[in-house]
Amino acid sequence: MTSSLGWRLALGLLGGVLVPLGFAPFDWWPLGVLGVALHYLSLVGSRPREAGWLGLVFGLGLFGVGVSWIYVSIHDYGAAPPPLAALITFGFVLLLASYQALQCYLWRRWCADRLPALTFAASWLLVESWRGWFLTGFPWLYLGYAHVSSPLSGLAPLVGVQGLGLLVALLAVVPVQALLDWRTGARRRALAALAPLLTLLLVTVALHGTAWTRPAARPPLRVALVQGNIPQELKFDPAAIQAGLDRYAALTEPLWPLDLVVWSETAIPLVYQNEPALLQSLDERAAKSGTALVTGVFFRSDQGLHNSVVALGSGRGVWHKQRLVPFGEYVPLREFVSDLLALFDLPLSSLAPGSDPQQPLQVQGIGVAPFICYEVVYPEFVRSHAAGAGLLLTVSNDTWFGDSIGPHQHLQIAAMRARELGRSMLRATNNGITAVIDPLGRRRAELPQFEAAVLEAEVQVYEGLTPFARWGEQPLWWLSLGVVGLLALRQHRDRTAIAP
Repeated sequence: MTSSLGWRLALGLLGGVLVPLGFAPFDWWPLGVLGVALHYLSLVGSRPREAGWLGLVFGLGLFGVGVSWIYVSIHDYGAAPPPLAALITFGFVLLLASYQALQCYLWRRWCADRLPALTFAASWLLVESWRGWFLTGFPWLYLGYAHVSSPLSGLAPLVGVQGLGLLVALLAVVPVQALLDWRTGARRRALAALAPLLTLLLVTVALHGTAWTRPAARPPLRVALVQGNIPQELKFDPAAIQAGLDRYAALTEPLWPLDLVVWSETAIPLVYQNEPALLQSLDERAAKSGTALVTGVFFRSDQGLHNSVVALGSGRGVWHKQRLVPFGEYVPLREFVSDLLALFDLPLSSLAPGSDPQQPLQVQGIGVAPFICYEVVYPEFVRSHAAGAGLLLTVSNDTWFGDSIGPHQHLQIAAMRARELGRSMLRATNNGITAVIDPLGRRRAELPQFEAAVLEAEVQVYEGLTPFARWGEQPLWWLSLGVVGLLALRQHRDRTAIAP
C-alpha cells in the first residue's frame, strides 16, 4: 500500500463524499460506513500534521455534499448573487471541515498509539458533540442519523443518535485496524478487538424492534397536518398573505371534527397581538367543534418578537422558539458583521429566542412537546423538553431548502427524535415533507412535496421513558472523554519514558 500523501488525500476525500450517501434521501447507509473506513485507512501511518490535512479534506467531502442545500437557501431565497452564495457556502463547509481536521490532528498526536480504533471513534463522538454546541452548534449529519431505519437503530433509545454514531464509527474502523494488525502478525489483538464489536452488534440488532414505551390508556388522537404549500416569495408579501390564510382555511374546513389540526411554521405570517379578530375567530371555530388547532405565528413579548406556535380551541399554550437559525433568524456578533451583510444587501433578522424552560402545549388533556424547525435537530434540547409530553410535534418551513436534499435530512432527524424518546412525532411543514412518525422512527404516512394537501391519521399517545430519555447523552460524553484522556496520558508517559 502506497503511503504518498496525494493518495491519502484522494482516499480521504472519497470517504467524505461517500458518507452523505448514507443519509436521506439516498439511505445507502453501508456506503456511509465504508466512507468512514476509507477515511481511517487514509490516516494510518500519518504524522499529526498530515492527519489534520487528511481530516480537513475528508470534511470538505462530507459537508460539501451533505450540506450543499446551504447554497440553495442563500442564493435562491436569500437573494445573494451566485459568487457570494458560493463563497459563503464554501466558508461554512470549510468551518465544519475544520472540526474533522482538529479531531484527526489531536487523535494522531495524542491517542493513536494505544487502541487507535477505540480512541478514534471516541474522539469522533467528542468532536461531533463540540460541533453541536459551539457557537450555538450545528448538530447536522451526525453519523447515527443514517441508521434511524437500519438494523442498528435499536441502540438509539438507549444512547441516542451520538451513541449510535459511536457504534457506526467502531463498525467502520475496528475491522480496518484488525486487518492491519492481522497482516503485521498481531492476530490475537485483532481477534480481541473484533469479538466485543461482534457481540455489541448482535445485541444491537436484537434490540431493533424493542419498545421501551407503552401506549397510553386512551383512544388514539384523530389528527390532521395541513401543508399549505405557499411559495416563499409570497409567504410574507402583504398583498398575498390573505390568499395564503384563505388556503389554510379552505383545507381545514372539513377537518374541524378532528381532535387536533396542525398548521405549519409561520402559517399565519402575522403578529399574534396585531390580529385579535383573526385569532379569536379561529379559537372560537376550533372550540365549537372540540378541535385543538396548533399554528405557527409571530408573537410579541417583553423580550421582543418571537417565532412561535400557539394552541387554540381545545388546546392551550404558547411556545416561543429558543434555538434560532444563525443569520436566518438572528445575526450572531451583529455589531461586527451587520455592516458587511448590509454591503452585500443581505437581509438582517432580529427575532428573539424564547425563555427556558417552557411548558408543553396542552391538547385534549395531553402534553404535546412542540419544536419549531431547527430546534428538532438538537437531541438534548428535545429530550429535556419532552419528558412530560405524550406526543412530539415539529412544525417547519423547509421551503428555504428548495428541491434539495435538505428537507429529507431534516425529516430523518425528526424521525430519530421519535426513535430516541419512544414517542410518536407529528411533522407539519409548509411545502413538505409533512409526515407522521411512529415511536420506532418509521414514517407511517407522509405527503409529497410541493403540493397543498392534508395528511390525516390516528396517532397513539405514549407514556414511559426510554433509557436515553432518562439519562441523555452526558454519560457517553464523560465515558468517551475518560477513554481518550486516559489513553492520551498513557501515550504521553510512554513517549516520555523512551525519550533520550
